[in-house]
Amino acid sequence: MARVELIMPKMGESIMEATILKWVKKPGDKIALDETVLEIATDKVDSEIPSPVEGTLIESLYPEDSVVEIGKVIAIIETEAGQISPSLAVAEKAEAPTQVPAPLASLEKSETPQPASSSAPVFESTSEDVRFYSPLVKNMAKQEGISFSELSTVPGTGNSGRVTKQDMVMYLQNRGNSMTSAKQTVTGSPVQTPAPNVTSGTPSVSFGGNVEIIEMDRMRKLIADHMVMSKQTSPHVTSFVEADVTNLVVWREKNKRKFSEKYGENITFTPLFIEAVVKAIKDFPMVNISLDGYKIIRKKEINIGMAAALPSGNLIVPVIKNADHLNLVGLTKMVNDLAGRARENKLKPEEIKDGTFTLTNVGTFGNVMGTPIINQPQVAILATGSIKKKPAVIETEFGDVIAIRHMMFLSLSYDHRVVDGSLGGSFLRRIADYLEKFDSEQSI
Repeated sequence: MARVELIMPKMGESIMEATILKWVKKPGDKIALDETVLEIATDKVDSEIPSPVEGTLIESLYPEDSVVEIGKVIAIIETEAGQISPSLAVAEKAEAPTQVPAPLASLEKSETPQPASSSAPVFESTSEDVRFYSPLVKNMAKQEGISFSELSTVPGTGNSGRVTKQDMVMYLQNRGNSMTSAKQTVTGSPVQTPAPNVTSGTPSVSFGGNVEIIEMDRMRKLIADHMVMSKQTSPHVTSFVEADVTNLVVWREKNKRKFSEKYGENITFTPLFIEAVVKAIKDFPMVNISLDGYKIIRKKEINIGMAAALPSGNLIVPVIKNADHLNLVGLTKMVNDLAGRARENKLKPEEIKDGTFTLTNVGTFGNVMGTPIINQPQVAILATGSIKKKPAVIETEFGDVIAIRHMMFLSLSYDHRVVDGSLGGSFLRRIADYLEKFDSEQSI
């Protein structure tokens, strides 16, 4: 008999911990190779963890709802095979360690904590400890000379208010700019405010009458914090245009059955919108960027995120990688596949990261327009409204005439730190131009 340790794998960039949602197998259960042992959740996506071996689950080391750091042993599996190294099959799925900005890279150069400077406050917990701190957070505190009393003031955005690595990174940036310290994080860079808990600063509310108090689920809490952080990070500006998409609507109505028969896919308006967005990004590449302090990072890849509503009412944004390399058929297949698996909670961690621009179709819900919040660290997001028949003035060689046309509003929210009205407005107008000039006679 040999015992194999099942290790909590790393599920994506910057993810340092995961929550155990459900143990599918209980101690004593037989497990086949690659059979699901448990379900976990991160701040990105929910996942199933398979067994790397065939055997019997001997022990589960953490109860459900526990938050476990990446790399920790979470279960013991007994197998008939010879000695096997701990959960190699699972560990290999982990991604490379997250890259840390140069000024903070020294915090994770070694697995062995370096002794703190003699002048640094001693990090020592007291009997008044009320929060759990991971070894990584404690190590960062020691190396940066943060006393326990100071650490207890760091805002935590993790589960139950726990302090995460990202909380520490942001706190150190803020600390370095607000106090004289030999360990100042980034000289001359703008201070980044830590992502606040959505409830912080909210006045206490007195509940009376006939009310129901509903606790946010884990995903809704993450969305709430992410939206607050985005509004505090980026000065949002929203521009609007109205587009005549009659040619596009006519083409789709005429070809959707043939398209389905030929490619086995139902074509919606979303891939048509994405196609126009990709063309416009090629014309205005400075919309396809992100910010690092005062540095503008222009992305060479065009990865389009598409906001998708889940049956639970929450939101997720799967990403179409290298959308500029796909034709309309390829975009349609990707849109349908990602949207379908999003609704079934079957997306992989890598399918919801690295987006460079996001589209949200508020028209799906009958809305004519919206003012979406930027999906950080991107700098712009497009909302497409519902398509309505309206009387419109058409210019002809015989003069102006009024005709019934298919019209829709497009709205673009953008980060005014780097996208001015000229760029944002021109980019939005170019998307509308591509939609209006759609060739209604093109073949499928």
